[in-house]
Amino acid sequence: INGGFGQMSLSRCSQMSLFQQLMFTNSDEAVINKKLPKELLLRKIYSKCHVSSPFSQSWNVLALDGSNWQRIDLFDFQRDIEGRVVENISKRCGGFLRKLSLRGCLGVGDSALRTFSQNCRNIELLSLNGCTKITDSTCNSLSKFCPKLKHLDLASCTSITNLSLKALSEGCPLLEQLNISWCDQVTKDGIQALVRSCPGLKGLFLKGCTQLEDEALRHIGGHCPELVTLNLQTCSQITDEGLITICRGCHRLQSLCVSGCANITDAILHALGQNCPRLRILEVARCSQLTDVGFTTLARNCHELEKMDLEECITDGTLIQLSIHCPRLQVLSLSHCELITDDGIRHLGSGPCAHDCLEVIELDNCPLITDASLEHLKNCHSLDRIELYDCQQITRAGIKRLRTHLPNIKVHAYFAPVTPPPSVGGSRQRFCRCCILL
Repeated sequence: INGGFGQMSLSRCSQMSLFQQLMFTNSDEAVINKKLPKELLLRKIYSKCHVSSPFSQSWNVLALDGSNWQRIDLFDFQRDIEGRVVENISKRCGGFLRKLSLRGCLGVGDSALRTFSQNCRNIELLSLNGCTKITDSTCNSLSKFCPKLKHLDLASCTSITNLSLKALSEGCPLLEQLNISWCDQVTKDGIQALVRSCPGLKGLFLKGCTQLEDEALRHIGGHCPELVTLNLQTCSQITDEGLITICRGCHRLQSLCVSGCANITDAILHALGQNCPRLRILEVARCSQLTDVGFTTLARNCHELEKMDLEECITDGTLIQLSIHCPRLQVLSLSHCELITDDGIRHLGSGPCAHDCLEVIELDNCPLITDASLEHLKNCHSLDRIELYDCQQITRAGIKRLRTHLPNIKVHAYFAPVTPPPSVGGSRQRFCRCCILL
């Protein structure tokens, strides 16, 4: 919980104190000591986990003053949060509250959120991620009472349907970011209603919305010119046709996730290269129809790429192009790219991103990688983590040599254990671990 006047976080006991008051208190206490501004008084309270009796009266008044609580995150108390807590918060904070996270609060339902919507009409950011009791009724309430809403997270609220998106389109025209991941009842009709009335959308998270097809993407591409982030992971029905429409209509796109969308081909990589030069994050894991030809076009046109998940996709040819054209690469996942060799890593390790940018490289299940690859990475001074699970030609000695150059690097690997010796005499049988994590 943060005060509206700054970024001061409450200690755990102070959070619990406020939580208890929001849950149980119905009347304010004595008049606050006016000699100290409330900002300084709260700072003093923050420094003491247990406050004295006279001081606690001032604390109670401050805690119950809604103007001091513009941002509230109740994730730490998610198991205890029930509807009445949310109702009390809304009554205490009223129009002052701008940001509320109820992520994971399974006990909160539509009734409490209707009261919340009526009392907190200036809310701008609301997270209901994992609040599985939520239905379309909540979105109707938000539409009716919360016109300033900009960010809404409804991930895993599986009862949400197209009716919610239509309601939001009618009452929340300022919406910039919407997360409806795993809301698998949503179809193109809901997306169409949403994007036509919310032209300022910058972030859409549609992971696991399995009913979405290319027509939904055509609506997004035609009405969301400000779109920066789009997540379509496991939306298995989409194809190149829909994604090309996105590329042509959303030139500001910086982050795209289509991992698990097995129908896409190099055509989408060409479209990204031709239309989205600001692309920074691309996740295409398990898109097995993508090839080095498409990634060559992408690398030669999208020089701001910072994070790429290329699991099961590429060979050394792509690494060569990335090493030449993408100097800002920070995170690179090459897991299950079974044709990558030490030569590809050599090019990457000598490229412009290696010395100052590359922080994470994942090489799980790359069977052709040997200790020579670790030698090629030893000059990557920013490298913080490397994944080497199931790289059977990597040795302990190779990892040890890498650590002489990068002593702080986190290496995630495992090796088959040595068979434990038989017990001697009456001593207890010794067992080794099934793997050794480095």
